[in-house]
Amino acid sequence: MATPVASPLLLPSPAPLPAQTFPPRRLTATRRLLLAPPPRAGRPRLRDPPPAPVEEAAAAAAVEEYEAPPLRLLDPPQEEEPYPDEMEAADPDLYRIGYARMMRAYGVEFLEGPDGMGVYASRDVDPLRRARVIMEIPLELMLTITKNHPWMFFPDIIPLGHPIFDIIESTNPETDWDLRLACLLLYAFDVENNFWQLYGDFLPSGDECTSLLLAPKHKAIPLKLKRLAPDHERFLWALSIVQSRSFNLNMRMGAFIQDANVLAPYADMLNHSPDANCFLHWRFKDRMLEVMIKAGHAIKKGDEMTIDYMSAVNSTLMQRYGFSSPTNPWEHINFSSPAKIHLDSFLSVFNIAGLHDELYHNVALTSGESTFVDGGVVAAARTLPTWSDGDLPAIPSVERKSAQALQEECRKMAESFSTTIRQDEEILDSDEPMRKTREIAIKYRLHRKLLLQKIIDSLEIYQDRILF
Repeated sequence: MATPVASPLLLPSPAPLPAQTFPPRRLTATRRLLLAPPPRAGRPRLRDPPPAPVEEAAAAAAVEEYEAPPLRLLDPPQEEEPYPDEMEAADPDLYRIGYARMMRAYGVEFLEGPDGMGVYASRDVDPLRRARVIMEIPLELMLTITKNHPWMFFPDIIPLGHPIFDIIESTNPETDWDLRLACLLLYAFDVENNFWQLYGDFLPSGDECTSLLLAPKHKAIPLKLKRLAPDHERFLWALSIVQSRSFNLNMRMGAFIQDANVLAPYADMLNHSPDANCFLHWRFKDRMLEVMIKAGHAIKKGDEMTIDYMSAVNSTLMQRYGFSSPTNPWEHINFSSPAKIHLDSFLSVFNIAGLHDELYHNVALTSGESTFVDGGVVAAARTLPTWSDGDLPAIPSVERKSAQALQEECRKMAESFSTTIRQDEEILDSDEPMRKTREIAIKYRLHRKLLLQKIIDSLEIYQDRILF
């Protein structure tokens, strides 16, 4: 028998829930970044999505008004400029006029500062077993003339019968090399569309040339040369440029190997250092001058690229190039005292090795990061009166008396100057306008006194470290 079932229409309906009142919802700007939903897979929808409610549109507008700070972890690191603060990038035209004539530079930059132009590394270079090229200058951009008679020069820009041939032929073959090269330089400025007319804008002016401060007075301008240099100052400027920016080069031209005096653009901006990291090389197969990094030298970005001009005292550097250095390892001082110190003991105290003409600081034996030993200490080892008698050891008490006597003589030399080291530094640091020649002369005097002070300090350390 079937059980009767009540109809749903006859069942009592459930009681409605009591109405709850909530506070009105207020829209506030949120700091959470709302991300868009990922795209749906499959075919694209043919209809546009329904418009977003008013509340969601207002929330999206509030999120757009809030700008989240960038994530600093993903920003590239800000590297400090490794170049000196006083150096500025050279004019781009310096690169353009050279690159248009097949000059090339690799991994270096030309910078200009208060003391002139310089070449600096624009990237790190690992030490290699072979030299690396950083600059190439074609022969067509250079001015060259052989050192010996018969005179041969390149490029051959001088027409036959020009008076410059008579001027060059009348010069002294032993001493007037600078006059011959100055003639070529002055003539290059007069040739139409010559490269040196453009490159001359980057050469120092006459007021900035200081290479003739200690040079003997040159003879008057030859009468035929006045066609190239109407005034005396123009001639002296060309002579100063030649003396301070030229170098000797062993060149192979065809089957001939010749020694020549060379003016090479761009390579003449390399400054001097006794511990140079670059050198010059002539590539004869395509007549190209190369500037190369020495094998085994590690270069850091911002390091200056230098070459060794010559091994000479400061007076010779002033006469030829117009600068001096307080750390010149070849500087010489004449001592009149009969006192002498033991050479091997002095060298061992400062870890200096090598023969007399090849002394160098052995950094591998130096503990810590001491920067006291530099070219000035090497110069002291060369110029101090020393003795060495086989295996005979030095007597500490005698060595100390000799060192004190040499110190006293150095102090007397320093007191003979009209100014002190501090006074010279104050003159150079002052804001008073000063001619370049006077500035270089004061630096030359200051460097002489700094070397004397370096010798005094070296002898003091020698007395403290010598075995008693």
